Amino acid sequence: MSNQKILTLDNLSLQEIDTDAELIPLLTPEDEEEMNNEELPKDLPILPLRNTVLFPGVVIPITAGRDKSIRLINDANSGDKIIGVVAQKDEEVEDPSFHDINKVGTVARILRVLKLPDGNTTVILQGKKRFEIDQLTTDEPYLRATVKEVSEVRPNEKDKEFVAIIDSIKELAIQIIKESPNIPTEATFAIRNIESNPFLINFVSSNMNLNVKEKQDLLSINNLKDRALETLRFMNIEQQKLELKNDIQSKVRFDLDQQQREYFLQQQMKTIQEELGGVSHDQEIEDMRLKSKSKKWNEKVAQHFDKEISKLQRMNPQSPDFGIQRNYLELFLELPWNDFSTDKFDLKNAQKILDRDHFGLEDVKKRIIEHLAVLKLRNDMKSPIICLYGPPGVGKTSIGKSIAEALGRQYVRMSLGGLRDEAEIRGHRKTYIGALPGRILQNIKKAGTSNPVFVLDEIDKLSSSHNGDPSSALLEVLDPEQNSEFYDNFLEMGYDLSKVMFIATSNSLSSIQPALRDRMEVINVSGYTIEEKIEIAKQHLLPKQLKEHGLSAKELQIGKKQIEKIVVGYTRESGVRGLEKQIASMVRNAAKSIALEEEYNFKVTDEDIVKVLGVPRMERDKYENNETAGVVTGLAWTSVGGDILFIESIISKGKGGMTMTGNLGTVMKESVTIALEYIKANAEKLGINPDVLTNYNVHIHVPEGATPKDGPSAGVAMLTSLVSSFTQRRIKKSLAMTGEITLRGKVLPVGGIKEKILAAKRANIKEIILCHENKRDIDEIKAEYLEGLTFHYVDKMSEVLEIAITDQKVKNAKKLV
Repeated sequence: MSNQKILTLDNLSLQEIDTDAELIPLLTPEDEEEMNNEELPKDLPILPLRNTVLFPGVVIPITAGRDKSIRLINDANSGDKIIGVVAQKDEEVEDPSFHDINKVGTVARILRVLKLPDGNTTVILQGKKRFEIDQLTTDEPYLRATVKEVSEVRPNEKDKEFVAIIDSIKELAIQIIKESPNIPTEATFAIRNIESNPFLINFVSSNMNLNVKEKQDLLSINNLKDRALETLRFMNIEQQKLELKNDIQSKVRFDLDQQQREYFLQQQMKTIQEELGGVSHDQEIEDMRLKSKSKKWNEKVAQHFDKEISKLQRMNPQSPDFGIQRNYLELFLELPWNDFSTDKFDLKNAQKILDRDHFGLEDVKKRIIEHLAVLKLRNDMKSPIICLYGPPGVGKTSIGKSIAEALGRQYVRMSLGGLRDEAEIRGHRKTYIGALPGRILQNIKKAGTSNPVFVLDEIDKLSSSHNGDPSSALLEVLDPEQNSEFYDNFLEMGYDLSKVMFIATSNSLSSIQPALRDRMEVINVSGYTIEEKIEIAKQHLLPKQLKEHGLSAKELQIGKKQIEKIVVGYTRESGVRGLEKQIASMVRNAAKSIALEEEYNFKVTDEDIVKVLGVPRMERDKYENNETAGVVTGLAWTSVGGDILFIESIISKGKGGMTMTGNLGTVMKESVTIALEYIKANAEKLGINPDVLTNYNVHIHVPEGATPKDGPSAGVAMLTSLVSSFTQRRIKKSLAMTGEITLRGKVLPVGGIKEKILAAKRANIKEIILCHENKRDIDEIKAEYLEGLTFHYVDKMSEVLEIAITDQKVKNAKKLV
């Protein structure tokens, strides 16, 4: 309900009111009956109201400012004081016409007119009865219209439902008055003393916080019972709003009281702590100031710290910002500003440490020794940013610890796998509750120095999301020209990362952002050969597993041949994780036998391996023979090392068609097409009857069919296989080959040579055909791995055929016509 002031209560008839009286009475039943019996004038001056609706029996003050309204009031006040009052449809309309006003209004009597100093006129009106505008008679000097009375349907006095509605309206009105701080309590007396039910409904409707349209809708309801019910509905809504408002105010008041209570308790605790010898907040801030004097930061950082600690001193210790600000300053004090560990420049000792912990990885070791050598000559060199790229299990991550030991630096590792929030790298802004610095600075803080060896593990496993792209945030971290001023959102200052040696590890380069890859020095860590795996198992894996299982070297010995059997028959990987698991199985079996006091062979035999690990599941292919035309041994590179594969071709009567099987990729199929077209173009030079090419179909197959294969390196093998089938001549014995071919007859270099050569040696291959440009790859392989192998370096496809194809026909050679 609105906060209109109730002036007084009186039982006097409105007809008896003195125009000079200061008190305005309420409507009595006698007044209502007399008012209903009055005859409605046929023609009335119409007063449009902007923002209110007048109900029958209700007294309201109206301020008139429009010239037409003032003239109408003056004319009516000097006459019979009766006017028609209607509400405007749109209160913004300054000069309303007939179409801008509602058709249902209230006949009003002017009780008093007051002239105000600002030129406006205030008039006190009392509603009498409802009417409906019939027709406009004039609009000058103000609106006049013919009107007709609106009949009102009233329920029977004994209608129980109507009585219940009236009682509810009274009770709810009194309850609203009590709960609302803006309505004087005297209003409850007015409600209780209203004897007329229609006047009660009109009085409450007039004083509710409703807009003009809602009040107009109530006035337009002809059925009194329906109007009472709708009024009760609006009152329920208003009471619910009032209860909600009071609840919110009480909660806010409670929170304020709670804060004040906590403040006094904190002050008491502070005093108690000081009495007991505890540290107060002021003492804590003073300790921070003393600690800051020992930091090696520059003047800019020192000024920023002094500014921030002064801000902390001004804060209320109970505010949430106080904790954030204290964490911020503690980070400043804990970061190792310009604290560097001393590098060890003993290059021979560094080499010894690297060789002790890792077998192979010559390129990585060489790069670290080079860095140490330059650092020894020039002490202010920026640390390199290295990316070790290679298959899983080859020691990319663990070499970081060895590098840190060799350099005499601290070691920290940060796993990037699955990271998808940019704030993990750069941190959160300290305005957020629970804000933290990024993991880069957290790890630097943990290291305690500004030049640790920092391993960024699995950098290719970064992902992006709606929270940002972490790989883009790493661009600044891994750029030697930018990371001297690395900006963390939480720190809000540049931090020097240029002395940190970053070592990233990756299984694949394709998923690394190009700009990020360009900032790193990529070193390819290829998979281990069988020979290297045997040495790693002998020197590292077996001693490690014996120690972990509580055995000594005397209690279990595994020879090189047995280790090779485990490597070849039970593992298929580039690294040595699977090999370590198999060796662990052998050690556990020995440990079980010792614990149960059973007999066992402390020198492991081939039979023991089969007994413990089962039948070998991954035996590699061996070279077979050269008795079948069209079968050539190729060399392949896989993610788990090199291998040999057989290229098979066969011809049959037909129309020169070609089919390919073996799960071949696009590039490999193109190699077959190039080889066949080269043969067709040079058939006479190759000693092949051109009619054979058109009268026979050719089929090429590369086992195993379930294994996908692709790449250009089988080109020379495809060519040799087709020529052998079309000529029915033998391939040279114990020969393998690899190389890409072109339509011009050139042989191009391929990759993965080291792995392919070692695979050939394992398969008892004696001779290998390679492109001449691959000779540089052979020169990088240790001499002991090349013993027993003969290499043929070629530039042209014709040279391949001269070496590979013999003059001998195969057994049961086909007669081609």
